[in-house]
Order: sequence, then structure tokens, then C-alpha cells
Amino acid sequence: MKKIIKLSIVLVLLQVACSNKTEELPINDMAAVLNNNAGKLKRYDVKSGMVTYKMTTTGTVMGSTITGSGTSNLYFKDWGAIELVEENTNQTTKMNLFGKEKIKKETTHTINKLDNGKSYSVNFKNASIYLRRDPMMELMKNTNTDAGNAGKEMLKSVGGKKVGEENFLGYPCEIWDAMGAKQWVYKGISLKTVSKIMGITTTKEAISVKFDIAIEDSNFVLPDFPVIKDAGYLSDDAYKESQDEMKVNKQKIKNMTFEEFKQMTKQNPEMQDLSDEELKQQFQLMKKMMQ
Repeated sequence: MKKIIKLSIVLVLLQVACSNKTEELPINDMAAVLNNNAGKLKRYDVKSGMVTYKMTTTGTVMGSTITGSGTSNLYFKDWGAIELVEENTNQTTKMNLFGKEKIKKETTHTINKLDNGKSYSVNFKNASIYLRRDPMMELMKNTNTDAGNAGKEMLKSVGGKKVGEENFLGYPCEIWDAMGAKQWVYKGISLKTVSKIMGITTTKEAISVKFDIAIEDSNFVLPDFPVIKDAGYLSDDAYKESQDEMKVNKQKIKNMTFEEFKQMTKQNPEMQDLSDEELKQQFQLMKKMMQ
């Protein structure tokens, strides 16, 4: 689970880091890279798009053979400020227990939506939608810094590096490699990902790409499930007040020591099981974003 947490951070950083090259817009500061208007999130250097991916999984872990396949559909508009990803996957695990083969089959259906920093995750099993604020997206929206440079510096801080350039489906991509994950990124959008973790290789690659087209609002509609707000979720007004307070105390954050950060994270259940090394990586990311 810890490796998955770190990998998800890296994948976000990969997209942030590689979104600063564009022929249409001047990329000099965070306002140009991230904001279409003040306080509005801008994640990609493409205004809108629709991408269909195919996914495959294969490998052996602890004597079990795992195979899987699936599809993923990405829809986004307003430079990625509004985005929806829907995935359907099938996975088969073959285990040999005391000379007997056991086969386990699983299917998953997920929908995740991002709307200007608000993150919606659909849980089909309990027919609910979980709402939270995406801290990385909110920070991107409110931080006055160069997104491309900051993203690449953060990526390098966790061992990431650019390993080449290559056309994929006719789009010139930068190839970045970090912590077992390699991505082909075009203007901030990942068109291909290959990750190798604990003997399992997962590949996700685009098979259909359409950019700068009109995306119907119907593609962003979520199921009619009750919305459950994450613990500690703040209203827009309360969140704005917290951001104003954060700006006032920005210098305090810059001067924060690792031990102080460590004490602060103990209050977050999701971070309590992270090792000191993983906490240091989080601490370094926070420091770089504050800079």
C-alpha cells in the first residue's frame, strides 16, 4: 500500500512536470501555466480532450499468477480543470494451494471526477460518492510559482528523471521514469504508462485521442448516488478562510522543521503508517511547493 501511495504521488508529479511546454501559451510563471483566470485551475496545455485507453496487467507475485485487462475513458475541458475518468477492469488470479489450483476473478468499475480542486470518487459497491478536496490540485491553483520547473524539481527529488522523447500516436511525448513507473507525456497528458511493482507489470496506453474538441456536459455527469463529504471537508467559504490563514502563516511553514512536520502528520490517519523516509519525501515536496 505504501508503494502505491508513493506511485500515485509520482504520477501526479509527472503530469505537473511535463505540462510546461507549449507552442500556444507563454510559460513563465504559475499564472500562465495553471490559471485560466485568477483562482481557476489549469492542468494541461490542451483545452479539452477525450482519450480512450486499453489496460493490461500480468505477472507473478508470491506464487500467484495475475492477468488482467480493461478500458479507461478520459474526458476533460477547461484545460483540465474539469475532468472525469471512468475505468472498467477484469483481473484473474491463479493460486496453487497445497497442490490445488484456485482461481479468483474480480471486476471493478470506477469513476473519478475532478472539478477545480474538488475530487469525487464513485463507489458502486455501496452506491455512494465520496467528496474531498484534492490537496495537490488546490495547491496548484493557489501557489504562485512556475509549475513546470517546480514539478520537475519535485520529481527529481524522488529519483525521477527524463529518459527520452518519442512520438506516440503521432504526438511528441517526453518520457519520464520514476520509482518503477514510466510515462509518455504530451502537454501534461499521459498517453502511455508502464509500471512494474512487486513483479506485476501494468500497461495503460491510449488507443484513441481527440484534442481541442467540444466535450458534452453529459460526459461529466455522475451517478445519482448520495454524496458523502470527507472528514474535515470545508465549505468553499471556510476553505477560502483557511487559505487566507495559510498565506499569512506561509513563512512559518517555510521554517518548519521535519520533526514539527512529523508531529503534525500524526493527526492524519492516512499518513500515520508511513516510514520516516516516506515522511521526509512528503516534507521535501511541501518545502519545494512553498518555495
